Amino acid sequence: MRYPAEHKQQTRERIVRAAARRFRSRGTEGAAIGDLMRDLRLTHGGFYRHFGSKEGLVAAAFEAALKESGDRAIAAIEKAPPGGEMHALIDAYLDKKHCDDMAGGCPVATLAAEIARRPTASRGPFLQALRAHVRRMEQYMPGATVEERRQKTIALFTGMAGTLTVARAFTDEQDRRAILDGAKKFFSAAVER
Repeated sequence: MRYPAEHKQQTRERIVRAAARRFRSRGTEGAAIGDLMRDLRLTHGGFYRHFGSKEGLVAAAFEAALKESGDRAIAAIEKAPPGGEMHALIDAYLDKKHCDDMAGGCPVATLAAEIARRPTASRGPFLQALRAHVRRMEQYMPGATVEERRQKTIALFTGMAGTLTVARAFTDEQDRRAILDGAKKFFSAAVER
């Protein structure tokens, strides 16, 4: 049986979406390709019709998850009143629901430490996705120059990702909420400077 041409692309997208969730929830080493493909009711061998290696899938999944995270951030920004865009972004990113949803949340907060352990030569696709994300967000950041907006965006984004990572480590809900609420206040004040 022959599948339509778009079937291969749709299957690839299914694999990437599922892998993005799995890698964020279990880490890249805790997610076996065979298990992923079986759960999608696809063959392990079929994986290689879409990707040359697990590393290729990890990069594609990271990029897709970062785009998804960016889309949510822009949706929050676009709903905000004029002048409140960055506050809306901060509130949405440091939201308890986002904190609790590791599998569906920001991939930087879950995978940055793993990416940092990868060989320098293999980090290119991740860095490219991160740079694109920063460029996408910096247009909403207040600042006199592009460089100032970029620096503030990088500081905000990396700070919030670190906050989310640490908050997730706490099992006590009051501690977790205190971390998130304190960071919201801190970053909101910092953006205004």
